[in-house]
Amino acid sequence: MRAPSPLSRRAFLGTLTLGGLAATALPGGVASAAAPARPSRNWHPVADDVRSELRHAWQSYRRYAWGHDQLLPVSGGYSEFFDKNHPVGLSIVEALGTLYLMGLDDELADGIGWIRDNLDFAGVNADVQVFETNIRMVGGLLSGYLATGEKTLLDNAKKIADVLLPCFTTSPTGMPYRLVNPHTGKISGNVNVLAEIGTIIAEFGTLSRLVHDDRYYNAAKKALKAVYDRRSPLDLVGSGLNIETGAWTDTSSRVDPPVDSFFEYLWDGWDLFRDRDLKHWYDTLTAAILRNEKEQYGGHLWFHKADMATGASLGRETSELTAFYAGLLGQSGHLRDGEAYFDAWTSALKTYPLLPEGYDYGTGMATDKGNQLRPEYVDSAFNLWLITGKEVYRERAYDYYLTQKRYSRVANGWTIVADVTTTPPKLGDLTSGYWWSENMKYWYLMFSDCPRFNYRDNYLSTEGDVFKGFIRH
Repeated sequence: MRAPSPLSRRAFLGTLTLGGLAATALPGGVASAAAPARPSRNWHPVADDVRSELRHAWQSYRRYAWGHDQLLPVSGGYSEFFDKNHPVGLSIVEALGTLYLMGLDDELADGIGWIRDNLDFAGVNADVQVFETNIRMVGGLLSGYLATGEKTLLDNAKKIADVLLPCFTTSPTGMPYRLVNPHTGKISGNVNVLAEIGTIIAEFGTLSRLVHDDRYYNAAKKALKAVYDRRSPLDLVGSGLNIETGAWTDTSSRVDPPVDSFFEYLWDGWDLFRDRDLKHWYDTLTAAILRNEKEQYGGHLWFHKADMATGASLGRETSELTAFYAGLLGQSGHLRDGEAYFDAWTSALKTYPLLPEGYDYGTGMATDKGNQLRPEYVDSAFNLWLITGKEVYRERAYDYYLTQKRYSRVANGWTIVADVTTTPPKLGDLTSGYWWSENMKYWYLMFSDCPRFNYRDNYLSTEGDVFKGFIRH
């Protein structure tokens, strides 16, 4: 990522309450790009409020769910993510980097202490996804280690990566099997999707650097190459593969899940490790996407699904997770398209106060009405702000923060929304693990001038984990 030129501080006009910022928002969620510029503001009260909200949720996690994977803030309970009988402190692991950046050092020390004394991922006796385990557990532990230098975090990251590595090395193609049981070592899942095949190299490459063992990086790169080598004559890739035979099981090409972060990690492999192969693969596949899947519809730039062999359109239904692509386009030299795509997602907020999980831009209707506290819209705002320095991205991120707070904040933290189409939106009962690592980190970094973060030279993973850019205090 690239940071903008130093930005002047501005006077903050938001309404304050005794509990922090008022949880109110403009009708329709966020301001449009054409809205008049707001008077200048000081963003630091917003950063203070974000920090206060995370600390409030952490205290509830300590009270109701300590050591368990996820907080249920409405009922005051907990749930496990990997194995219902064996918690691994997922929320603690995901929160490490954010706690460090926010200067919540006592909370950070408590989390590291729990990991040192209790984390036993090998005790998980259930099939776990290689993808989720890598981006959440390996990534969170590595980020925590880079922030603090606590060796127990690096040791645990390596132990977990060693559980995952045979899924790559025993595969005939080098693409990983989808599932592994950490307790038994049993590997399964010979059909896998591109995001799960290819969202590995940032974590495995960082681990290789830290432990001086290239096996992790090489395994992740081989998996990416195996997909790239199976692209169509149009330079499009599909969505799923049999990792033993190498045959496509889903020939629909898309930026949406289950492909999304595959493209992100091709670019990130270049960004982090300066691997020219990865940049070439990214550039080739991105050019094909822009030729075959980009379209103007309803006055906005969107990306449809396409047949990988012919380029024929397969529909306009998309996912909120795809909002990340605006920031990736900006990072990788396609700034005009990135900004236009971000505008498209902002237009959806004229209909819904929060972005729904699924959205058909052809009809303008939600196809999945939930909101799982997703970070992708704010992720793109953060990246586009770093690249351009434009205040519109902080304005939009701020408005979305107020709206999310208005509808998701409950007595014990923040929760997912079950239905964004009702008034008020219907609540669920879960603080997703990634909320600790992503949403609150992006907001805080945008508003805080954080002294523990290098705004000019940094890297954040698909899970919001910082692998470059921590400043040790």
